Amino acid sequence: MRRILFPLILGIVGCAILIQLGLWQLRRMEWKEGMLTQIQASIDAEPVPLPAAIDPSMKYLPVTVSGTTTGAEIDVLSHTKEQGGGYQVVSRFVTDDGRAIMLDRGFVPQELRHAERGPTRLTVRGNLHWPDEKGNATPDPNLDENIWFARDVSAMAEVLDTEPVLVVASFVEGDAQGVQPIPVAIEGIPNNHLSYAIQWFLIAATWAGMTLGLIWRIRQRKY
Repeated sequence: MRRILFPLILGIVGCAILIQLGLWQLRRMEWKEGMLTQIQASIDAEPVPLPAAIDPSMKYLPVTVSGTTTGAEIDVLSHTKEQGGGYQVVSRFVTDDGRAIMLDRGFVPQELRHAERGPTRLTVRGNLHWPDEKGNATPDPNLDENIWFARDVSAMAEVLDTEPVLVVASFVEGDAQGVQPIPVAIEGIPNNHLSYAIQWFLIAATWAGMTLGLIWRIRQRKY
């Protein structure tokens, strides 16, 4: 009995820790699902006029805004399942009350990147957004070619000479100029906690199996 006591204790403690990690991931999954539900409710809420004072705490706020694009834009490398590779068009947009903001008008395929998109009047319904897309491995924008690899609100605002405010269009009234709106959605927000929980439970099962195997081998020894 003494020979198997330490492996047994080690196996029980290890399994307990691994199971607790799996249960923690399940709690994290429940929390994330609640957060996603709240975000979706914010996205789907009744739109309001663009507030006079805007800050990142208003992320996902639905707004309506009317004004005119200036022809200045940033092309962000993107893709869709339906059309493949292309660009997200972020335009300089001057509202009817004279504010310069950024308007993410949506997606154009590769062949339409250089199509003429001069100033045009638009009425837009969309959401305020501060995308968290730029990571340590994200290349710097190619300013000579006007190709960006992530939407960086503060950096784009500096280049386009606007407020650090981005409205992502969900519906556009006026000449869309071939740009297809891509509304803000929760699909891009990762929620991998269930897979992490399964991994911890599988490791716990493996740990238990290895513990039982070790105990069996110890009991088979004759000395």
